[in-house]
Amino acid sequence: PMDSLPRKKCKRHDIPGHAHCLTFSCFHRLPLFTRERSCLWMLDALELGRKQGRYDLWAYDIMPEHVHLVILPHANVTISAILSTLKQSVSKKALLWLRENAPDILSQLEVVIPNGRRKHHFWQRGGGYDRNLRSLADVFEKIEYTHANPVRRGLVDDVQAWPWSSSRAWETGEDIPIALDRQSLPTLMPDDVGGRRLHCMPTQAWDMAPGRATFTLHAHESVGHGTRDRKHGTLDREYDTRPV
Repeated sequence: PMDSLPRKKCKRHDIPGHAHCLTFSCFHRLPLFTRERSCLWMLDALELGRKQGRYDLWAYDIMPEHVHLVILPHANVTISAILSTLKQSVSKKALLWLRENAPDILSQLEVVIPNGRRKHHFWQRGGGYDRNLRSLADVFEKIEYTHANPVRRGLVDDVQAWPWSSSRAWETGEDIPIALDRQSLPTLMPDDVGGRRLHCMPTQAWDMAPGRATFTLHAHESVGHGTRDRKHGTLDREYDTRPV
C-alpha cells in the first residue's frame, strides 16, 4: 500500500506532573505480539526507559496487537520522545528477526512511500491514544482498565493469568517480569471533613526518600461520580507513598 494517506493526529499535552494513559498499535493492528520473543522485546524497551530516567512505570499490558501503558513522565521528557524510543527499540529487533527468520511476513508490513521506495513498519502510524490523568481516581481507573483488557477479550479468565501485564506484579509485590515504580504512586487518602477523599496528583515530584516523597499537589474532592476543585493553587506537603 502507498504510504501517502494523512495520519490521524494525536494532540499531546505534556504538563509537568501529569500521568498519562497510552495506547499504541501494531501496523494495521496485526497480531505481532503473539510470541514470547516479541513481548520480551517490549518489556526490555520499557525497562530501558525506566533505567534511563524517562518515566515512572505504573502499569502495562501487552496485547496481541497493541500495548497499554500508565506512566508518569519525568521532568522535561515528552510523551513523543518516550514513544519514539520505545517503538524504535522494538521495531529494530522485530524487523531484523523477520528478515533473518521469516522474510515472507515482511510483505504484510510493507508500504511504498511517494518516491517509490519500499519500507517496513512494525507500528501503526499516527498518535495512538494519549490521555492525561489529572487525579489518582483517574490513575487507578486506568490501571484497572489496563489489567482487565485480556479478560475482556476472552484471552484469559483471570487478570493475573495474563503473563504480559503488570497485574501479577501489583498483586504479589514482586517486580516480575520487570520492575514497577510503586513508590511514586501516592495512595488515595481520606479527607478530614465528612469522610470524603482527596484525589491528589503531583504537579512536580522531587527526590524521593524511602517510602516518602514531597509533592506539589492539586486537590479535588469526590462529588457523586465526578470531582470538583477543593482548593485553588497547590499544596506543598509530604505524603506517605508506600505501595497501595
